[in-house]
Amino acid sequence: MQALMDMLNRINGVLWHDYVLYFLLGVGILFTVWSGIGQFRALTHGTAVIRGKYDDKNDPGAINHFQALSTALSATVGLGNIAGVAIAISVGGPGAVFWMWVTGFVGMALKMTEVTQAMLFRNTDDPDNPHGGAMWVCKKGFAKLNPALAPLGAVVGGVFCLTLIVSCVTGGNMFQAWNVADLGFTYFGIPQIVTGIVLAVGVGIVIVGGIKRIGDVAGRIVPFMCAMYLLAGLYVIATNLGQIPSLFALIFREAFAPSEAAGAFIGGAAGFGFLKGMQRALFSNEAGQGSAPIAHSAAKTDEPVREGVVAGLEPFVDTICVCTVTALVILLSGTWNRDPALAWAGGQAPAITETSAGVWQVADAPVQVMNENEASNQMRQGSQVFLVVQGGTNATTGGDHHQIAGTLSGGDETGWVAAFSPIRLEVKPEIVRDGVYFGFKGATLTAKAYDRVLPGLGLWVVPATAFLFAFSTIISWSYYGEQGVVYLFGARATMPYRLIYCGLVVLATTKFIRTEAELDTVSTLGTGVMLWANIPIMLIFGPMAMKAYHEYMGRYKRGEMVAHKAPPITEVIEGSDVE
Repeated sequence: MQALMDMLNRINGVLWHDYVLYFLLGVGILFTVWSGIGQFRALTHGTAVIRGKYDDKNDPGAINHFQALSTALSATVGLGNIAGVAIAISVGGPGAVFWMWVTGFVGMALKMTEVTQAMLFRNTDDPDNPHGGAMWVCKKGFAKLNPALAPLGAVVGGVFCLTLIVSCVTGGNMFQAWNVADLGFTYFGIPQIVTGIVLAVGVGIVIVGGIKRIGDVAGRIVPFMCAMYLLAGLYVIATNLGQIPSLFALIFREAFAPSEAAGAFIGGAAGFGFLKGMQRALFSNEAGQGSAPIAHSAAKTDEPVREGVVAGLEPFVDTICVCTVTALVILLSGTWNRDPALAWAGGQAPAITETSAGVWQVADAPVQVMNENEASNQMRQGSQVFLVVQGGTNATTGGDHHQIAGTLSGGDETGWVAAFSPIRLEVKPEIVRDGVYFGFKGATLTAKAYDRVLPGLGLWVVPATAFLFAFSTIISWSYYGEQGVVYLFGARATMPYRLIYCGLVVLATTKFIRTEAELDTVSTLGTGVMLWANIPIMLIFGPMAMKAYHEYMGRYKRGEMVAHKAPPITEVIEGSDVE
């Protein structure tokens, strides 16, 4: 397993090189300027569109604008908002939040552009079941540029589908399932695989009904889950309002001058927060990935740009709103740089020996509770722990601190023992924290942050919303992956794909992924490969999208598009206004 993770980390090092992120940021700025700060139109005109003022049942498509946005949001507003933000801060520090905001803002322009492109080239041979996405942009777009390029377009579209499936399996499926299973085990002692089986059955029931059932379920779940989570977060923020100005100052300061390692935070080189902030924001809002256009392509409309403007709302809701609430709760609680929960039972840190060249092993160590609040509900067989050591360069963070993962065994009567995994380092590591931490990973870290601020809040709010977030994301990403499979292998591959997809939900809740770092590695891979495939496509067909955008906005400004009276909100949510 370690060899696999080492290989994936090397691949991620290329996919997420700093220059790649600078380039991506530049592309977002390009479309922001090109569209005349189209983010404003998304917040104004886009809001009117999703309210149903432009819905028309005679337009081609399967679902209304609100349901298309809800389906796309159910894929983006997922555990990336709860777990991804926690990972960004725990490994990248508070400065990562600033770069999440920047990515969210330029991501609005990226999302608007890629969805407009998809709508221009979507396949509406079956008006009630349209197909769209970057693969269809390539297949039909290259042929439009030059008929001789049609074969090239089909091949490039196929390459995109392969990256889509990788991202579907890793970030859209396994990342979500792993987090919610870890949360259930940490808080309620539910075996991870039981959660995986329940989740897989629920997902299977929904996705067998196709995009209409997915859109119907998403339209009901997304508003409820977002409201529940935001209300809990805003309560925490309101009760600590006096600390908010200093937190914002911390975020801005550490975006450019990261702090040293402290507590559970192992620090990182300058720019590491930038890397993690952009990675997790892109993983969460999917801007530039090319995934959301697949959902939006099912919308009932004969105006491609109109759906593009609606899509621009996604990064705003996802990153600027939901992710910010999560980040502020984590920072308010101090969970990201918390103190150790367990002390060495004998008062003496364990010995570290070299078992082979460059491989170091920390001896099994008897431990005892030092912090009752941190250890609450955690003293059980198999709980994940870690210690912090110093020694040699950390290839991931660029600093010299490392986490060594371990597990807890024993009991109150026989005493508790922490057993640690070996670590490969050029120099002998030195234990620099006097104790052991519980490995609160992803969504669990966020739940603990809520509990620190108001005991019991994280126990109920975060597991409930995390399950809904994970479930909605998994069902939406199943549709994305399915469209890629259909493009590559035809409709006959749909059912085998659905069965394999549900099986992967269960696999993710086994010991396949062991630590937060491995979770970050797997999910980052999926986002990275899609960005490499989709951004060149966006640049090639960007002029067409921007031409259509400005032509549409010209007609809109001249009053040529008259909105009708908004239908009842219940009809919009149900999609009955277009049936």
